[in-house]
Amino acid sequence: MSDLFDTASTIPLTPPTLSEPKEYSVSELSFEIKKCVENTFNKVRVKGEIFGGKRADSGHWYLSLKDENAMLSAVIWRGTASRLPFKPEDGLEVIATGKITTFAGKSSYQMVIENLEIAGTGALLKLLEERKQKFAAEGLFAPEHKKKIPFLPETIGVVTSPTGAVIRDIIHRVTDRFPSHILLWPSLVQGEGAAEQIATAIRGFNNLPKKGKIKRPDVLIVARGGGSLEDLWAFNEEAVIRAVYNSEIPVISAVGHETDTMLIDYVSDVRAPTPTGAAEFAVPVRAELQSRLATIQSRMFSGINHYFNERKTVLQGLSRGIPKLDQILADTRQRLDDRIERLTTAFKNYLGNKQNKIGLISLKPYHIKNIIEKQQNTLNNLSTRLESVSIDSVLQRGFAWVKNERQETIYNLAQAKQAKNLNIRFIDGTLTSNNNKSKKHDDTLQGDLFNML
Repeated sequence: MSDLFDTASTIPLTPPTLSEPKEYSVSELSFEIKKCVENTFNKVRVKGEIFGGKRADSGHWYLSLKDENAMLSAVIWRGTASRLPFKPEDGLEVIATGKITTFAGKSSYQMVIENLEIAGTGALLKLLEERKQKFAAEGLFAPEHKKKIPFLPETIGVVTSPTGAVIRDIIHRVTDRFPSHILLWPSLVQGEGAAEQIATAIRGFNNLPKKGKIKRPDVLIVARGGGSLEDLWAFNEEAVIRAVYNSEIPVISAVGHETDTMLIDYVSDVRAPTPTGAAEFAVPVRAELQSRLATIQSRMFSGINHYFNERKTVLQGLSRGIPKLDQILADTRQRLDDRIERLTTAFKNYLGNKQNKIGLISLKPYHIKNIIEKQQNTLNNLSTRLESVSIDSVLQRGFAWVKNERQETIYNLAQAKQAKNLNIRFIDGTLTSNNNKSKKHDDTLQGDLFNML
């Protein structure tokens, strides 16, 4: 502010005259004042503390710069604000570069800021600490969010300046340790627009297809050489921090020297002290791997030989209790001969049994004939015996068959007396007799019946 007022004190004043002062309209006077102020203060640098900073919907920033004695209104147009390396925050001491202009509508003046710098390392460190606490509270630095760096990446993505020594150091170190494909995304690493370019590069690598023509890297290195806090400030910007946090690809940060710690170091998955150190984190040493593999291979072969030697010793010990081969074969041969002999005998017996069965089967027709004849004789005998007890055979021997009127057989005298009529069958005919005439002389009934014959 002292620069502003010191410069203002040098405005040439018009000597007083005795003539009447010129008459101005309000607009004319405002225009003259505006022309005078802008011509005089068209390029000034003002140091002060930001107060009442506010971003309008249009993207413009309206704020004030103050010190212990005065306050100066200021505006940062949207285009300028988008290029600032940091966001204007209340309480931040800055150095603003721009011009002074007037605003006739309110009879006021203001500064149009064209560039804004943080005044001194102390202010930067204060802002750095405030941002660190803010991001930590959001969990952006949480250990559980850290991703594991692949052991042997096929492709390494690098975000840095294409012309600096950093990319050469990384390429050289990777080539010496384990040659891998390096994909560079050129970016500013300092000054206006650097933070946005770095964030865009990180997002761009993540947006590459995994199996596309340009293979997506397996790990990213975001690197820059040493410098002042102001030089490295892009790696403390929110756009960069959130791009690293949201990256699906593991990120190794390598910004500045080992003693320099930026906010990107807290959010990245691994922090390397230098760009060369980042290359060492990214790939192992091929010679060391070859040596380790040779050692492992030697130990493996040694272990295999030891294992088989132990098994050989065990087998040799077990073999002492095993009979000799000739003895085993002699016993086996004897058992084989016995089995062959028994098999031959069994086969002969089997064939003999089959031959006997065939002979028996050939005699079956004769046996059947005999059986039929025997059965026929038995049937004839039974027929003869049945015929001898038939009714006709009995009647032929002089017997008669007596029936009543109901054709029931009469077996005794009592049944005969009860019958009304008697039917008497002889061998040569049947006689019917009325039994009522003979009831007076029961004892002569038999004689009457025979007289009737």
